Amino acid sequence: MFSNPVYDGSFADPQVIAVGNEYYAFATNGPLGNVQTLTSTDLVSWQQVGDALPSLPDWTAPGKVWAPEVAVHAADRYVMYYTTRDLASGHQCIGVAVASAPQGPYVDKSPRPFISQVDEGGSIDASPFQDSTGRRWLYWKNDGNAIDVDTWIYVSELTADGLTLTGEVHRLIKQDLPWEGNLVEAPYMVERNGKFHLFYSGNAFDKPTYAIGHALCVTPTGPCTKSGDPILSTSPDAAGPGHNMVLGNWFVYHAWDPTQPGTDPKGRTMWLSQLTWDGDTPTVQPPLARNPLDP
Repeated sequence: MFSNPVYDGSFADPQVIAVGNEYYAFATNGPLGNVQTLTSTDLVSWQQVGDALPSLPDWTAPGKVWAPEVAVHAADRYVMYYTTRDLASGHQCIGVAVASAPQGPYVDKSPRPFISQVDEGGSIDASPFQDSTGRRWLYWKNDGNAIDVDTWIYVSELTADGLTLTGEVHRLIKQDLPWEGNLVEAPYMVERNGKFHLFYSGNAFDKPTYAIGHALCVTPTGPCTKSGDPILSTSPDAAGPGHNMVLGNWFVYHAWDPTQPGTDPKGRTMWLSQLTWDGDTPTVQPPLARNPLDP
């Protein structure tokens, strides 16, 4: 048995990677720095590491570094994709940084943003994925809700080094179900038995209506068919679960205290729920403050 949240400090948009016998967790800017970083050996007890991205390129500034995700390329090469603000356009954009150790420091030497869809409101929530053939892909969302246009989950293939988009850019899904409100975001792709499962969040991140959905995709670039209702939503123990990732049979995500509706988004903490499958249908435990299982 363990208690949720597994980390009760500010830790929005969490992502976890496994390196040897350790786990490293990364999250949106907060008390620990631009990219808050933790380490654990069991997914339950976490220790603070600090800031994985202590310096930013000169085209952006601290304060809006969000949703970092790391792709492991080798024992001495890690590539981080992160959201930040493009000072030139005023919109959100995606940057890319590289480190030789999982905890960083990551360094972004780019002279400009990696992805910046200014005409579509900006770009956020980049998520790397490597399929079973070794090809690397990057998923992200155009920040359309910032300018009252549609939000799409996009994908493009990456070069082997993870530093360049190559080939066609594909649109996968947009907000078209009632529960999603005016946006979909926070994509995370999983390959299982030759099929591709796209997890995503919908609705407003600071409302109890924020939730996680699922779509089944034929290939990494679609087509994708949504499952319908959310697979993880607010429970008596936690409100607004969202921005998930998958680690084995576990869902990692953020949520906040439901006794404080309208809470400051800095109140988002890191939670774990078990993920099970029935064929191609995923089921996720509702958020439980006292989880009877053992990671």
